[in-house]
Amino acid sequence: MPKAKRSKVGQSSFPRSKKRSWHRKIAHHPIRTALVGLGLLFCSWLLVNLITLRSAATAPIDAYFVLGGSIQREIYAAELAKQHPEIPILISTGSTDPCIWLIFQRANAPMDQVWIEDCAQSTFGNFYFGTPILQQWNVHKVGLITSGSHLPRAKWLAQILLGAHGIWVEPEIVTEQGVPGNQESWPKTGLDVGRSVVWAIAGQFYQPKCSGVRSLSSVDINSWRQEGFRCEHQGNLEGS
Repeated sequence: MPKAKRSKVGQSSFPRSKKRSWHRKIAHHPIRTALVGLGLLFCSWLLVNLITLRSAATAPIDAYFVLGGSIQREIYAAELAKQHPEIPILISTGSTDPCIWLIFQRANAPMDQVWIEDCAQSTFGNFYFGTPILQQWNVHKVGLITSGSHLPRAKWLAQILLGAHGIWVEPEIVTEQGVPGNQESWPKTGLDVGRSVVWAIAGQFYQPKCSGVRSLSSVDINSWRQEGFRCEHQGNLEGS
């Protein structure tokens, strides 16, 4: 009676025919191969990004990002500029240029490190146009200046869109005296969060540029006074 062949020690229990079949399926389906490759690439990017964010979380703030919608946020930013004149400040579609200029002048705050961007027309737009600027500044941790009534939408969008580029977000909430310009609702928040997730990926391959970026120190206050302008009454800038 013939003896049964002994299996080799350490031989895989997974049949070779099935292994070959699995490799053939991958090899003969380029779409499947591409999806597997993209999945591995995405996981690698996510891991590197999480490590970067964890490191940035313990670092000092190296830029302030002011979301437009209330003059109180710019008043708060002027005080920060006095305390930390070395840290750049980006104001996204806030008050008109002369109003911001007068706020910083009244506070005796430096203007050379303050930049104004006016391409954004929404909270999503603040990050859409602001993120590339912060990247150019090599920012890793940003102080996000907004109001309590602008949450949680502003914070979530910042964490998604800035976090996708390895920028840690530290919210700085400004106390308001009246009602800011930002109106929140859950449908609006859901829509913004949804498109932010999509743009977090698409933004890795395309960076929009805003042509309306300028230094606060370049504002010609005399020309503005000749043209005439009005500031939000909470700024108490009448007669300045």
